[in-house]
Amino acid sequence: MLSVSDTEAVILNLVQPLDAQGNTENVDLLAAAGRILSIPVTSQLDFPHWDNSAMDGYAVRYEDVKHSSAQQPVVLEIVEEIPAGYQPQSTILQGQAARIFTGAVMPQGADTVVMQEMTSRQDNQVQILTAPKPQEFVRHKAEFYQAGTQLLPPGILLNPSEIAVLAAAQCAQVSVYRRPRVAIFSTGDELVTVEQPLAAGQIVDSNAYALAALVKQAGAEALMLGIVKDDPVALEKTIAYAIANADIVISSGGVSVGDYDYVDKILESLGAEIHIRAVAMRPGKPLTVASFSTHKSALYFGLPGNPAAVLVTFLRFVQPAIKKLAGLSAGWQVKFVKVRSHQELRSDGKRETYVWGQLRLIDGVYQFHKAGGSHSSGNLINLAQTNALALLPVGTTLIPSGEEVLVLPTL
Repeated sequence: MLSVSDTEAVILNLVQPLDAQGNTENVDLLAAAGRILSIPVTSQLDFPHWDNSAMDGYAVRYEDVKHSSAQQPVVLEIVEEIPAGYQPQSTILQGQAARIFTGAVMPQGADTVVMQEMTSRQDNQVQILTAPKPQEFVRHKAEFYQAGTQLLPPGILLNPSEIAVLAAAQCAQVSVYRRPRVAIFSTGDELVTVEQPLAAGQIVDSNAYALAALVKQAGAEALMLGIVKDDPVALEKTIAYAIANADIVISSGGVSVGDYDYVDKILESLGAEIHIRAVAMRPGKPLTVASFSTHKSALYFGLPGNPAAVLVTFLRFVQPAIKKLAGLSAGWQVKFVKVRSHQELRSDGKRETYVWGQLRLIDGVYQFHKAGGSHSSGNLINLAQTNALALLPVGTTLIPSGEEVLVLPTL
């Protein structure tokens, strides 16, 4: 049985990120949010495109106003007004100034902007009441970015700020990696779909819906393969189809520990190498991870059947694998934050333990609030409205109320 950290290392070592050969598509910029950039972006535009004013005020020659003060203001003649989007027509000479607005092009001859609050205007003259700094409130051409250099690197997630940069660079379309395809199926004779009536001993296959939502949240596409009965032939057929059509395959539940032998044989008959069979964690101990020599990109995750175990093992292992496979150059690792625990948290200390609850902001400080009710891994109900998992490491049996705890946000 592997430790959680060793399991994570094995899985991430197995994941081969998508490359730019046959795994990209061009999308319109409005559809690019949340996608991963696949090639470097350069622009033929400088940013700023020209010297411009960072303030409403007056464009002046610093040499003219460097000694001005409220006691001895320098008086300049206003020769032009320059709003944003207007091309200046005048060259500022000694003793002259131009009224200028934020974002407007600096006129020839001027090298400094005096903010309007430091001036007093009368007709076509302006008094400079405070000496500015040289080149104050001037944004120079190419100060932020020089044309022809790399604007955005590949392997980054395109969030609103990156979309804004691409729009400013007039990139109407952008090359992104395709979304990873994740096949999902559930196993178990007791499972029924949402639409079916329940008979005695049957339960609804809620795991498939949870996994589909988690896969979408991770930025991938879900290929739903439904419910597979506890039958080796049906299971082999489903896994064979899944590894041929998806990058990652996820199954959940349906077999007891004693029945795993036939699952192992099915995986091996399909060219699988089984790397992980169990993890020293609670919940989520039974975990199968396999790769396939016949489908080198496919990775199989056999998750437990209990709802809490499905959530924990997906967030801890599958989500980082999806993000790395998707082409992210960094940031796919699990990220914990340190917060205060509102209640005491307990564990037997034998395995790495995860407790589900809510991360709340109280008086400007984040706290972890343990979910109420039973923390059985089969209790689906108290998973609702949770947004975090608290971690109790191996050897830790108690985290007292008010003490710090590592928390994995789930949203």
